Amino acid sequence: MIPAAFPPWTRAETLGASVPEFAAFQDEPPQMSSGTVGKTGFLRLGFERRSGTTILANLERRAPYMVQRALHCDEQMPGLAYVFLITTTGCLLQGDRLALDVTLRPRAQAHITSQSATKIHAMDANYAAQSQTITLADDAYLEFLPDPVIPHRHSRFISDTQISIAPSATLLLSEIIQPGRKHHHPDECFGATVFSISTAAARPDGRPLFAEKLVIEPRRYVMRQTGVMDSFDVFANVILCAPKNKVERIHDRVLADVNRAEGMAFGACRLPNDAGLIFKVLGRETAQVKAKVREFWGVVRKEVVGAELPPPYLWR
Repeated sequence: MIPAAFPPWTRAETLGASVPEFAAFQDEPPQMSSGTVGKTGFLRLGFERRSGTTILANLERRAPYMVQRALHCDEQMPGLAYVFLITTTGCLLQGDRLALDVTLRPRAQAHITSQSATKIHAMDANYAAQSQTITLADDAYLEFLPDPVIPHRHSRFISDTQISIAPSATLLLSEIIQPGRKHHHPDECFGATVFSISTAAARPDGRPLFAEKLVIEPRRYVMRQTGVMDSFDVFANVILCAPKNKVERIHDRVLADVNRAEGMAFGACRLPNDAGLIFKVLGRETAQVKAKVREFWGVVRKEVVGAELPPPYLWR
């Protein structure tokens, strides 16, 4: 554990220094060293429920991370706080360190998404790192559904998400990973050097629920093989942590299928320790994967809070 007195981005800095897949990328960028101002973004969001509405009660930020304000734009859930994550740089560069801390107090309800896809640029030194901490109190409800991540050719990225969730709370967390700019250049498709994502969850008393780690190293392991990506290009990993009775109802409504003609494969399975479900989607195009994730999101929202999804925005 990192002492609380240390800057929040220190955890993001230590991520790549402590895992073997990043041992070869500890050199510093010649432009700006990692850990300098402008490359260490920090965002702390604290949501509270007041008078039937969730508000953004606590906001701390350091560029390039920022949030402007919480909106209440969902007609199906008028008390839901809707927040867009913004990075003023518009992309991740070598040496960048981002730290996100999200806390929902009892009965708070929030939806967090991003301004656009997260683009990870090509790198010839060091790497980019992201640390996320999510804490949900009793009966809290969080939809964390950012736009896809696009790792460019020769990019290096590590992300770690730590979740603390009360038994009565609900978290829907989605990650959609594209193969790169596959229509830009043939070498862009699965051209990243290393892409590492880990997620772990525990109860507020520290009891562990589950942990998952995904490491993609296209130069070392063939992506076009059965059991990896095969003929698919886009991957979605959706984690649902929710009370057991709601999880069972959701699981009964979620189908599983492999349809090579349409270029889709998807299915859900239970997480250990009655933590919830994990829903995975493979597709050839981003739009079809996002549509399947939206279907799952709609089932979750209906079963957990009894509300429908809002109409999709025209630009999404």
